[in-house]
Amino acid sequence: MVNNWLHTIQSLVYPPTCILCGAPGDKEQDLCVNCRHDLPHNTNPCLKCALPLPATTSSICGQCQQQPPQYNLCLAAFRYEYPLEHLVSGFKFRDKLAYGRLLSTLLGDYLEQRSEIPELLIPVPLHSARLRERGFNQALELARPLSQRFDIPIDSHTAIRNRPTVSQLGLNKQERRCNIRGAFELAGKLTAKHIAIIDDVVTTGNTVSELAAVLLRSGVTRVDVWAVGRRAHHGN
Repeated sequence: MVNNWLHTIQSLVYPPTCILCGAPGDKEQDLCVNCRHDLPHNTNPCLKCALPLPATTSSICGQCQQQPPQYNLCLAAFRYEYPLEHLVSGFKFRDKLAYGRLLSTLLGDYLEQRSEIPELLIPVPLHSARLRERGFNQALELARPLSQRFDIPIDSHTAIRNRPTVSQLGLNKQERRCNIRGAFELAGKLTAKHIAIIDDVVTTGNTVSELAAVLLRSGVTRVDVWAVGRRAHHGN
């Protein structure tokens, strides 16, 4: 009750403003109606990896037909294009945590009618050196509001990244596999059988697939991926 009153007062004193254009925010969000409409919604994704597909193609992309990923399915709300990439970049690299809260809200809206509720959320872990450099794990910041919204616990300690990796973007297929292979391990036992991995953007899918493989080997029976954005091409 007290929190609701405080939230109402805060909204009256500091009404939400669109972080993209400066217009009044809609539905107590820092995003206006027009900018929300203009976001690059992932309207025709691959039903396995969420790769954005042309409307006339199969519901499963060619890559997933030939070599399915380790996870059960990926749900990504948007194509990774402007202005989404502006929001993600500001969140990750310019400490715009308000952008992260908005992105988590938008992802939660997308998931409402699309996803079975898992038992546990696991944010993609950062290597300790990257975490010290950035100061926060963007996947964990996205997971926190989702945890509250869907009443799902978060485990940000059991899955660890045991070595630094470079960005998958720009690497060829073999380089991507070598870059991420063996980069994750578990520091303890998991009892949950259905887990959702949380990430900001799925680029090639190799990272979340590698983490999913580690979880499945530990006894987890289903792994989904929840992401804000999905890049439009697998790459070579």
